[in-house]
Amino acid sequence: MFTLRMALSVGSRSYHKALTVQTINPNLVKAEYAVRGLIPLEAGKIQKEIRENPAHGFPFKEIIYANIGNPQALEQKPLTFVRQVISLLDNDDLLAEGARADVLKLYPSDAVQRALEIKAAGVKTGAYTDSQGIEYVRKKVAEFISARDGVKAYPNDIFLSSGASESVQGILFSLIAHPHVGIMIPIPQYPLYTASITLYNGVAVPYFLNEQKSWDLTAEELQKSLEEARARRTDVRALVVINPGNPTGQCLTADSMKEIIRFCHRNGLLLMADEVYQANVYQAAKPFVSFRKVLASMPGPERDELELVSFHTVSKGLIGECGRRGGYMELTNIDAGAREQLLKRSSISLCPNVQGQVVVGLMVDPPKEGSPSYPRYKQETTDIYESLKRRAERLAQAFNSLSGISCNPCEGAMYAFPQIRLSAAAQTTARAQGLEPDTYYCLRLLRETGVCVVPGSGFCQVDGTYHFRTTFLPPEAAFDGYIEKFSAFHKKFQAEFP
Repeated sequence: MFTLRMALSVGSRSYHKALTVQTINPNLVKAEYAVRGLIPLEAGKIQKEIRENPAHGFPFKEIIYANIGNPQALEQKPLTFVRQVISLLDNDDLLAEGARADVLKLYPSDAVQRALEIKAAGVKTGAYTDSQGIEYVRKKVAEFISARDGVKAYPNDIFLSSGASESVQGILFSLIAHPHVGIMIPIPQYPLYTASITLYNGVAVPYFLNEQKSWDLTAEELQKSLEEARARRTDVRALVVINPGNPTGQCLTADSMKEIIRFCHRNGLLLMADEVYQANVYQAAKPFVSFRKVLASMPGPERDELELVSFHTVSKGLIGECGRRGGYMELTNIDAGAREQLLKRSSISLCPNVQGQVVVGLMVDPPKEGSPSYPRYKQETTDIYESLKRRAERLAQAFNSLSGISCNPCEGAMYAFPQIRLSAAAQTTARAQGLEPDTYYCLRLLRETGVCVVPGSGFCQVDGTYHFRTTFLPPEAAFDGYIEKFSAFHKKFQAEFP
């Protein structure tokens, strides 16, 4: 008689694992995300060794994680008003009438009032929300955009998300309907785009920024890239623009943005405007202007027809709440049927992170002048901004003072992307170890100084050039030490590989 035990025994002998690196989706294997790639993984191993082994042998006591724009991990202080409102919502017994008098001894009245307002809108931080996001917050976002751009925005055009990355991936997923769909991306680029395009089995269509002209973008380069892709029968459907730039830190002028809009309209491309660093602009010559505002100023056909999706987040700017995972996208001139499908995709994940949604609302509607929290909020944001500006200038100057390194000004965002000139001997040594030359340089930098940066090859770059991306987020009090470590390493490396 064939028993259950016999069946299990037979099954166990013939069992083959269903999920292995050989059977897993090959697009996942092909995808690369350098910001969390080889160098950061090695940094994590070193950090663990330092913590667990007092005799670790490394010539430093901690890793300086300059590989990713993660402000609070590098000691940027959270904004008090944001944390106060979140703490009240998470501990909503504090909002009960009976607790009010005691709570007002600890919290400013406008923080308490804001938390009560959010709670009255039906928000519970431990409960699901609407899939498109909390309507109260979407209204706040629409008011913010309307005030910023001078053009009315609508809550129904806003989709909240768990960070801007989720919105970006949602649009890319929706665009890439077959393996020949192409998405134009800037080179150097943020690896979210190449990784996601690979995951969704699309084609990354590179267009190159001009390093000799401060990473400028030209319509001629865009046209050349598009024509070459379409000659290969790539179905190019969208153009990605990152402004301010990541990893390159450049800012676009309104005239350049008009050229980009005309190019997209002329060629039937959806424009994806990654504007997550809009509060991180450190010079006055090229202030941040949204693509939405520029589009609204253009002639009727372009203004009324061009498909535009704009992205923003709470992870960057002066708020730096990366771990809250809050962001949004705004849809402009998007087909109603496509909008319904985007909502369906959002509903499959139920809803974005609720705390992240709340922080989006606080980012776009901060304390107003005259309110109890305003003086502190203003001081905190001013201190953060001025410190970032000083560090941006200091880092570019330091790189440009070193032989074999050149760095464009850090006009915006949180990064420098210097070019390093590596000798033939350094390149040969790197490739003998199976590494790209800039990866070898960054790995040596990590192991000898504890400084973790990302090689330029992870962002793509012009063939024959080598770069790395570093944030300028290390604390200002320790910034000179960070620069000294790097400078000493670079001089030593150059001496080793003249």
